[in-house]
Amino acid sequence: MSVRARVLVVDDHVEMGQMLREPLTDAGYTVDVASGGAEAIAQLRLAVYDAVICDLRMQDVDGFDVLEAARKLDPDLPVLMMTAFGGVENAVEAMKRGAWHYFAKPFRLDEVRLYVGRALEARRVRAEHRTLKQQAEDRGRLGAMVGRSAAMRALYSLVERVAWSSAPVLVRGESGSGKELVARALHFEGTRRAGPFVAVNCTALPHTLLESELFGHVKGAFSGATSARRGLFVEADGGTLFLDEIGDMAPELQARLLRVLAEGEVRAVGADGSRTVDVRVVAATHQDLEARVKEGRFRADLFYRLNVVTLRAPPLRERPEDIPALAEHFLGQARARNPRSPVQRFEQECLAALCAQRWPGNVRELENLVERLVVLGTRETVDMEQLRPHLSEGASEQHPLLEAQREVIPLRRLESEYIAWAVSRCGGNKTRAAELLGIDVSTIHRRERSEGK
Repeated sequence: MSVRARVLVVDDHVEMGQMLREPLTDAGYTVDVASGGAEAIAQLRLAVYDAVICDLRMQDVDGFDVLEAARKLDPDLPVLMMTAFGGVENAVEAMKRGAWHYFAKPFRLDEVRLYVGRALEARRVRAEHRTLKQQAEDRGRLGAMVGRSAAMRALYSLVERVAWSSAPVLVRGESGSGKELVARALHFEGTRRAGPFVAVNCTALPHTLLESELFGHVKGAFSGATSARRGLFVEADGGTLFLDEIGDMAPELQARLLRVLAEGEVRAVGADGSRTVDVRVVAATHQDLEARVKEGRFRADLFYRLNVVTLRAPPLRERPEDIPALAEHFLGQARARNPRSPVQRFEQECLAALCAQRWPGNVRELENLVERLVVLGTRETVDMEQLRPHLSEGASEQHPLLEAQREVIPLRRLESEYIAWAVSRCGGNKTRAAELLGIDVSTIHRRERSEGK
């Protein structure tokens, strides 16, 4: 445990509290002493403690009261009780109520140091386990996908319905739109979440190396194969294999992949036999696979095998209403990676300006921009002066909210301009704009007729 761990000692006999302060301070802890239960509860509400050592029998507010208050404030806070030998039954009752340990007076000081150290270590392990579990969930579950736009709500609904199937899924979307997040959500929301999630980018390796990476090889299968390799299909057994940018996979590998999907068996390079695997394949691409099939660059039978269920990761320009939440989300992550940065927030005008960008690099481009602002920022609040040099020239358009940030304008006018802006962002496709806005397309047509358009 950190040498700065903070311990609260509670005893209405002041000399007992002082007697414990010295050895615990020598052990490297910061020690506060409360001379009664009421004072202890007040201190627990004011400061964060890592452990509490409390006498069981005290006037007015006893150790049970302190224990109850401590557990309400922090259920994981270890409370160690002190009691006279005759009060052991009460101490056992305290353990049933959640106390971590008890000492029968008189006790040895080295015993106290030992059990305080163990309590603090147990608290640290629980905190680490909770953090790792949360990080794993954040990387995979729907919580990692930020946005409440109509497009994202529709995607969440599809993910929840598809996650429980083992059918292959094809995730389509532009580069940087979050296709891997969709794949992770499919894995962690479904029945395979206890199994492995394995990801590989099909463009990152030459096809000869990708073959070995996916299917494995036996020792001596080729020059340099000095030891056997299981391959990603075997590593993903019982879980999910995510094949990113599958549209770039070499034709000879496409044939081998088709065999695995059709038969559930994988043969390592140089092996005499096959091995059965239970793997759900989620593939992703930014390419027009139908066009590549027509060109003979992608196998039609593999396309049909993968295209059982198709999910679309919407580009950022189709969901500008999600940009403020995304920017704040990335700001929090960037601040955690750069704790010395003073940047804490965005001006509202900056968020509106971000909404007006086209974002050809999608969510990844926004994330990188926010990281850059945090790394280079010198003030708590990012204003337009700091943001403007990082915006792409000619990549923005006038957003209705920009004017609304500067002055109050009639709500009907703002609504009309926002609808027109949304239609423009969808390339004039009013049906798509209505879907993103969560309204009926007839509302757009009616509004245009009333305005003489």
